[in-house]
Amino acid sequence: MSEIRIIPIAQFEAQHLSWPEPDLALLRPELPEPPALPLQDILSSRLAEWVSTAAESKSCPADYIFGGLLSVVASTIGNSRWAMPWHGWHEPPTIWTCLVGDPSSGKSPGLDATIVPLRQVEQRMREKAQAQVNEWNDKAETAKVIESVWRDAVKKAVASDDTPPPRPTGTDPGEQPFLPRLIIADATTERLAVILSRQPRGVLTCRDELSGWIMAMSRYSNGSDRPFWLEAFGGRGYSVERQSRDPITIRNLSVGVCGGIQPMRLNSLLVKADDDGLLARLLPIWPHPAPVMRPKVVPDEFLVENAISRLLTLEMPIDGDGNRRPWFVQFSDDAANLMDEFRKQVRVWEERSDGLLKSFVGKLPGVAARLSLVLAYLEWAVSDVAAEPKEISLEFFGKAAHLVDSYFLPMARRTYAPASVSDDQRAARCLIRLIKEQRWLKFTTRDAMRAERVRLGTVDIINPALKLLEDADIIRPSSKGTASQGGRSSRAYEVNPSIHGGQS
Repeated sequence: MSEIRIIPIAQFEAQHLSWPEPDLALLRPELPEPPALPLQDILSSRLAEWVSTAAESKSCPADYIFGGLLSVVASTIGNSRWAMPWHGWHEPPTIWTCLVGDPSSGKSPGLDATIVPLRQVEQRMREKAQAQVNEWNDKAETAKVIESVWRDAVKKAVASDDTPPPRPTGTDPGEQPFLPRLIIADATTERLAVILSRQPRGVLTCRDELSGWIMAMSRYSNGSDRPFWLEAFGGRGYSVERQSRDPITIRNLSVGVCGGIQPMRLNSLLVKADDDGLLARLLPIWPHPAPVMRPKVVPDEFLVENAISRLLTLEMPIDGDGNRRPWFVQFSDDAANLMDEFRKQVRVWEERSDGLLKSFVGKLPGVAARLSLVLAYLEWAVSDVAAEPKEISLEFFGKAAHLVDSYFLPMARRTYAPASVSDDQRAARCLIRLIKEQRWLKFTTRDAMRAERVRLGTVDIINPALKLLEDADIIRPSSKGTASQGGRSSRAYEVNPSIHGGQS
């Protein structure tokens, strides 16, 4: 059996003609590096310190803490306040965040930093409301007895041809009190509709694994829940209708979303997704894992809890028909001017994007408007200032635009990158990694297939990858053409030494 001999780069260069410069596109990392979270630029020193401290205490990246904080604050504000850049453009504060990472990356602990305070506030609200429900239940039982006695009296009067007695007071206990919900882990759209019909402010859905939430949208044989969720991001009116049930109409359908997902699951969803805009509504957050270390700090346990409680004091105004509606918080003139410039920049980004990323980029002006309102009210909620913000100032829209430009857009490019690569390109990148690991200057197709790489296991997979590398001047057929290995011929290739750091 003859073998391909690996020779030093210097000797190889001396014996072979010079190579052209390789196309570096396939040599670049498939996954861009995550952007740095600009905490100090976006949040006050008090909030930035809390995020950093909470991240250390949870042994997770600060990015996860920040993502959970945005969704929790946004859903707590809910339909009580909407951003209004200018007349005719209204944005609810609804923000969907998607924490991307491997199972041990700390996604769930990171969410707990803000989800646990939200649940604590919810529990107190439900305990208070439960006392009212108990009182109503007692009244309802009494009402049933009074109703029963009256009906018996009516039957006797009718049988005796007497005048039936009038309906007594006390047969109507009134509308049953509602137990508030601030956060839901899993619920059907019908159940969510019932909740939102009684709680017009909105609610937050939090899932440990968002892939299950997305897959569950098609669980019904007669349709899909995707239209519901598409509208739940926009805060528009929506009617839910199912057979054998009365329709429910919601004036402003607003449901926040946060949760985690593993990179491979997300990539699979992105590759298979129909571009209906659902995935583009999620703000992906995919940082490097935090260093493994024992926490040395404890965050303020009541900062977020108190902020949530204060945000819940924001009332929804009542319109002329007696329905609760959002209060629109206008942009200042200079903030609106900056929004105009920001939209022009987004148009440039959009023209340079394609596929699902293009859909994501197109939503960034609305995302920036939402973020500006959330950031403004978050700072108010942790401050000692009594009056709530009366407008979205240049300061807070500037912070929101900076957050989108420097963080969320680069993070989306990182997240969408694997899905934008074809199967042939993935195989080609895998082959490049193998060549560099083995320090090959010559190799055969059988050498590559014997490496037992999943993406290089068959001729049908490896041939297109070899063609891409040839076109990029990374490899070229060897002058010997083929080599015999185990009685079978195998094509031989030479490698451009520059990919090993040599000079062509």
